[in-house]
Amino acid sequence: MSLKALTAIFFQVSSMKVNEIKPITMAEAKDILAKRAKIKELGYEQKLAMEHLKKFTKLKPDEAKKFLAELSAIVRMSDETAVQIANLLPKTVDELRLIFAREKFSLKEDEINRILELVKKYS
Repeated sequence: MSLKALTAIFFQVSSMKVNEIKPITMAEAKDILAKRAKIKELGYEQKLAMEHLKKFTKLKPDEAKKFLAELSAIVRMSDETAVQIANLLPKTVDELRLIFAREKFSLKEDEINRILELVKKYS
């Protein structure tokens, strides 16, 4: 499920106002939907998103935030790329390179190894 799709799901209720659009991890999205479910019944699309998040979210929200902070200390990248790494937790060099394919730079070998070590730490 793409970040744009998740963002769209959160703002389908007409009474909500969009203040900011930013990429969030699946862990954060799951937390937001869980809090929203306590207040109000989720819509159909939100329920589907929640089921998806329950199946595929690998980190807890606090772990995801720590992971992103540590990841940003290794190498500067777009927020979207950092979030995708946190969501997917790539285990191989090839998986990591696929995520970075959209970036305008390539990673150095030591940066790849440091990112993969960080992923191992949180897996």
